[in-house]
Amino acid sequence: MLLRKEIKNLECCIGKTVKLMGFVKRIRKVGSKLMFIVLSDYSGTVQLVVSNNLPKSLTQESSIEVLGQVVEGKYDLEIHVEQLNILSLASSELPFEVNCADIQANLAKILNYRAFSLRNEHIAAIFKVQSTITAGFSEYLISKGFTSIKSPKLVAGATETGASVFSMNYFGKTACLAQSPQFYKQMMVGSGLERVFEVGPVFRAESHNTSRHINEYTSLDLEIGFITSIKQLMSLEQELLNYIVNKLNKEREYELKLLSVYPLRLGEIPNLTLSEARKILKKEYNYEIMAIDIDPKGEKLICNYVKEKYNSNAIFLTEYPTEARPFYTMPHNANNTLTQSFDLIYNGVEITTGGLRIHNYEQLLKSATKAGLNATEIEHYLTMFNLGMPPHGGFAIGLERLTAQLLGIENIKQATLFPRDQQRLVP
Repeated sequence: MLLRKEIKNLECCIGKTVKLMGFVKRIRKVGSKLMFIVLSDYSGTVQLVVSNNLPKSLTQESSIEVLGQVVEGKYDLEIHVEQLNILSLASSELPFEVNCADIQANLAKILNYRAFSLRNEHIAAIFKVQSTITAGFSEYLISKGFTSIKSPKLVAGATETGASVFSMNYFGKTACLAQSPQFYKQMMVGSGLERVFEVGPVFRAESHNTSRHINEYTSLDLEIGFITSIKQLMSLEQELLNYIVNKLNKEREYELKLLSVYPLRLGEIPNLTLSEARKILKKEYNYEIMAIDIDPKGEKLICNYVKEKYNSNAIFLTEYPTEARPFYTMPHNANNTLTQSFDLIYNGVEITTGGLRIHNYEQLLKSATKAGLNATEIEHYLTMFNLGMPPHGGFAIGLERLTAQLLGIENIKQATLFPRDQQRLVP
């Protein structure tokens, strides 16, 4: 009995009979006695030549099984079919044509048929790249002594503040979907593991309706103990992202070329304080940021400046105001109205927030109280800070935003497998 062969492995089978399974991408009949079929599986495509017992009801995107001989065609390998079985017949009326560079359908329809849309190799390439980003994130950190953790997504209260959480009834109590694994990764630093990371979903009940926001996304989180400067964190992230970029260039060359972004590059990332960025925006672009934080237009403009001056696609912005950061963020040594924190802006969009954390119990308790949090409700978290919590810090990268910015995708939903926003809960 023949075992299924993957299309990518046909080179070693010339002259042999193989069994293939996959999807019918194209059908071309030549008269009544010859048919050419382009067959696709997850590993590649190959042309089938059918010269007897032509299937009468075969449709594009049907899944089939074939037995045939591998031969060298005029341009590439092809399969001279001996037997063809239809495993599942696709409707003759497809939601949209997937065998093209650009699907001729709006984003809403593409998302309604998200699983089917991945039969388009350009869309599938996005998520193959995203898979490699996740793998690279884990590989690099494990090589640096980090431990992978999994924190709960059902929690008793907010991680950041009292707002922007999804709440629910939990056996008569109120529970929330976690905004972040922040408390848990800090506790794990104090546990003695020192270096931890997590890849997992987080939830934000924010009423944004933009091309850069979703309400459930995947966060690439890490926390590291015994550090005393955000420069150590920024250096770590720069090395981490360069590792991921190099891995993508090596392992996803085909996909990156398909998406017209090969080779990716990052290199050294410059940094500016938020105050310096404000002055540059005013001087170079006559643009003034009115909020305490940088706004989307400011992010794009400062990246334009950095691209021109430093030939970099990214910039670390540091020294955010205390009021713009969560209560656990370490204040600046010289100015307690500022924090030892940073954002990474990549191609005009913020993809990372990080910084040092307060590790002194009394200081953290005071900061939490000032932020309006009830100390009793976060006692499980605060307790570790009375048990020898070391200086520490960390950051979080939004996976979908990182994917979109690396690939030059305008709408984050295109880089999200099954987006969740204000309107969408299915599929």
